[in-house]
Amino acid sequence: MRPDDIPTRGKLTPNKDLSGLTWLRVGGPADWLFQPADEQDLADFLAALDPDIPVFPMGVGSNLIVRDGGLRAVVIRMGRGFNGIEVDGTTVTAGVAALDAHVARRAGEAGVDLTFLRTIPGAIGGAVRMNAGCYGSYVADVFVTARAVTRTGKIVTLTADDMNFRYRQTDLPEGWVLTSATLQGPEGEPAALAARMEDQLAKRDATQPTKDRTAGSTFRNPAGFSSTGRADDVHDLKAWKLIDDAGMRGATVGGAQMSEKHSNFMINTGTATAADLENLGEEVRKRVFKNSGIQLEWEIMRVGEPAA
Repeated sequence: MRPDDIPTRGKLTPNKDLSGLTWLRVGGPADWLFQPADEQDLADFLAALDPDIPVFPMGVGSNLIVRDGGLRAVVIRMGRGFNGIEVDGTTVTAGVAALDAHVARRAGEAGVDLTFLRTIPGAIGGAVRMNAGCYGSYVADVFVTARAVTRTGKIVTLTADDMNFRYRQTDLPEGWVLTSATLQGPEGEPAALAARMEDQLAKRDATQPTKDRTAGSTFRNPAGFSSTGRADDVHDLKAWKLIDDAGMRGATVGGAQMSEKHSNFMINTGTATAADLENLGEEVRKRVFKNSGIQLEWEIMRVGEPAA
């Protein structure tokens, strides 16, 4: 069925401009934006949707460039029905729309150490999907299970083996939509966890352009890997250093700029198009490869079509 022929309890919007839904504030329209009321509403919608119509799950848009021509798809965006956080002992279950920072704080108040999530931009769905991490900890380290709705509308529970966590990657099939995740962290003293998170915030604000319009780290660190496949987050080879060595700190294309404060952060100075941002990123990759022989890989997801 066409999206507008499917009865839903959520909100379905045609030709929805996505620029206001991403942190970089760029991008064209989606054919449809569906905001399901709850998991069952989503499952019923996907079960009825024409299987030839692409589906794109979208979080809070913190690590995303939507190209200027938009998306020929139904974009699924979770809202209030998916932002709950429950703590049971050392286990934390959160809806995919729950912000990483909120999950870290709620867990910390209950004496559960998920402090590494405090400074990660975005929501839990994206964190699980991309195996987000910092300070040497990753979602894979605390993951128990996740719930998802398949492209055909089946509700499933996913294990770590199903996800196959790798550095900034998982094996979630195309069109599947995560709805919640259960994590388990070590115990900690709430006051000490709160203090640690405050220290992390201070360090982030001192070194990253948190007051600018960015999408987090632009490129993955070309890190080493252990025998278990986990990335070595303390590897000496950092994307920002390669960008600096290639002379691209502060580089600009149109309204896009590589931050002077942290050169692996891309900024929309206020007038950038998605094309400006992507073209600047590709120029950085070209210059870094020419200077070092290393091919940087995008960490920011780029989706959709260029402007006509």
